[in-house]
Amino acid sequence: MKKIGFLSFGHWSPAPGSQTRTAGDALLQSIDLAVAAEELGADGAYFRVHHFARQLASPFPLLAAVGARTKRIETGTAVIDMRYENPFYMAEDAGAADLIAGGRLQLGLSRGSPEQVIDGWRYFGYRPAEGKTESDMARERTQTLLKLLEGQGFAEPNPQPMFPNPPGLLRLEPHSEGLRDRIWWGAASDSTAVWAAVLGMNLQSSTLKTDESGEPFHVQQARQIRAYRDAWKEAGHTRTPRVSVSRSIFALTSDEDRAYFGRGGDARDQVGVIDRTRSIFGRNYAAEPDELVRLLAEDEAIAEADTLLLTVPNQLGVDYNVHVIENILKHVAPGLGWR
Repeated sequence: MKKIGFLSFGHWSPAPGSQTRTAGDALLQSIDLAVAAEELGADGAYFRVHHFARQLASPFPLLAAVGARTKRIETGTAVIDMRYENPFYMAEDAGAADLIAGGRLQLGLSRGSPEQVIDGWRYFGYRPAEGKTESDMARERTQTLLKLLEGQGFAEPNPQPMFPNPPGLLRLEPHSEGLRDRIWWGAASDSTAVWAAVLGMNLQSSTLKTDESGEPFHVQQARQIRAYRDAWKEAGHTRTPRVSVSRSIFALTSDEDRAYFGRGGDARDQVGVIDRTRSIFGRNYAAEPDELVRLLAEDEAIAEADTLLLTVPNQLGVDYNVHVIENILKHVAPGLGWR
């Protein structure tokens, strides 16, 4: 069995043909898609966070709303850019969203990707400490968040508080027990995957990775996952870690599917430079269901992961994206032994 969810970037645009024309459309349709995906039997509703863009940006109101409207499906991010975050305020927001969802929050974090503006985090009032990089800043904030989510008291109480305090040092509230074990790290390289394992975070690996060997994307990603699991075991953690990979997968079962995705598109890996680093972008999959089963069976990284996140074209509207997810669950997943 493999958990299957969707990942939405929440694009919105008034362009011709867009079914998601405003920010309000993107948010409300995201909630509706999560509800529909749960009814289909999907396992997760995940959302990407980008600042200064016509995409989803502030995740916790959306996660709380999805958690309140659903009962079973996991709600999560893939990923939140920690260069922009205050870990103390974030711990409160995450605790509240997880309690509303009844302990279903799966919070994906990362150092972040190139943004719409130069050093966007500085407009939020943040900058790396002397001698540190923005990546250092993101990782340090992540470690602070992890410590806060453990729920141990750290703040000295006021001897004359407005409200009575429990004994001892105070922690941030609301605290959600178990959320610390549901934090994920979006790793682009093998070394950051190992770092995440040492800290006891689950692993998210997307359709973009640092090109470290020149091999096909799925081969490099599978090696990253194995390195992560080896590091997890060596660190001595007692629970079983989770690993997700993201893919754009479209089963062509209708004329509409073929019109949108039947031309092949990015049917092979692409190599480019991101942040002055050679990177490899994984291929898209679009084919008839039987052919998809054959192609996906050859993807080593999907085989290694316990969770698959389907990236969805959210601007095509809720109904079409429900169709995309249903195609995979009904026509592809059983042939691969995932259902």
